[in-house]
Amino acid sequence: QKFPPYIPSSLPFLGHAIAFGKSPIEFLEKAYEKYGPVFSFTMVGKTFTYLVGSEAAALMFNSKNDELNAEDVYSRLTTPVFGKGVAYDVPNHVFLEQKKLLKTGLNMARFKQHVKLIEEETRQYFLRWGDSGEKNLFESLSELIILTASRCLHGVEIRNVLTESVAQLYTDLDGGFTHAAWLLPHWIPLPSFRQRDRAHIAIKQIFYKVIEKRRRSTEKEDDILQTLIDATYKDGRTLNDDEISGMLIGLLLAGQHTSSTTSAWLGFFMARDSELQKRCYNEQKQVFGENLPPITYEQLKELTLLDRCLKETLRLRPPIMTMMRMARTPQKVGEFTIPAGHQVCVSPTVNHRLQDTWTHRLDFDPDRYLGDNPAAAEKFAYVPFGAG
Repeated sequence: QKFPPYIPSSLPFLGHAIAFGKSPIEFLEKAYEKYGPVFSFTMVGKTFTYLVGSEAAALMFNSKNDELNAEDVYSRLTTPVFGKGVAYDVPNHVFLEQKKLLKTGLNMARFKQHVKLIEEETRQYFLRWGDSGEKNLFESLSELIILTASRCLHGVEIRNVLTESVAQLYTDLDGGFTHAAWLLPHWIPLPSFRQRDRAHIAIKQIFYKVIEKRRRSTEKEDDILQTLIDATYKDGRTLNDDEISGMLIGLLLAGQHTSSTTSAWLGFFMARDSELQKRCYNEQKQVFGENLPPITYEQLKELTLLDRCLKETLRLRPPIMTMMRMARTPQKVGEFTIPAGHQVCVSPTVNHRLQDTWTHRLDFDPDRYLGDNPAAAEKFAYVPFGAG
């Protein structure tokens, strides 16, 4: 058996944790140049094997969960945030059922309703701004998207209790997704871990009250909360309050985290290009009209330039830097065998910047998508949200 090239380190146990933590993209790109598309290294006593490029990444994206396992890696990250009994804290077949239940509440009819709700929340939010001044783009968009995500995904009762202090709880919860949480045990008393744990308890208490009130109500609402209250697993069991609360937390953070990160980077790229700003503004005036009447879902699909800008933002700055699986069995990739026990990783960020695939790879160029898909020949060259 031939194992992947191993990057040596002079630091026992710690390995490359400091270099990777400082600049993960640069670290991985240099390793790819030196060692090729498959390489291993150690951080905090764990061995990580990265698969760079579409061909190598196919191992992860085509794998079965009992061979390259998700919950072995992610449960330490997600369980303190979402709680027990949901997501990666349960066997994969149960998690798939939970995702299916959520998906029934995220249908096209609901998406069309959400456009109006998002517009209302956005207009109200920006009424608080004056005509000029400075704002932190990421913080502002995070605030706004927590409001829109809660309104669309949680229902009006939970949105109505979403004060600034409750929004801060969500921020503290989201702070649980860090390099430290990835590498260190969840019980270590780091300040971010303590904030995460306090926020989890406080948010669950809010949700319990809303769920109890909704269960007692004789009226049925048309939202995700009602979908989960009425839902049953294949064996006929209904969801308990803990499961519903955990799924609501997971849904909000999944929607908020990816959207706020991507929106902030899009704003950053736009701010550097006044000509692109004008083109996007003119496209919106053309589609929506000069006096901005209420927006419809169908109109959003006509914003083709904005869509290309989003695609390019997701290429250069995908919201998830690394996707991981635990090798439960030895895995063959090319000439190498990855031993069981390695954490197998794919970085969308690195794959999206490979010069063999992308011309002018570091340029923000929305018009690269005008013709044929520039990465069409490589199945996993563009994977901002994985291959699902």
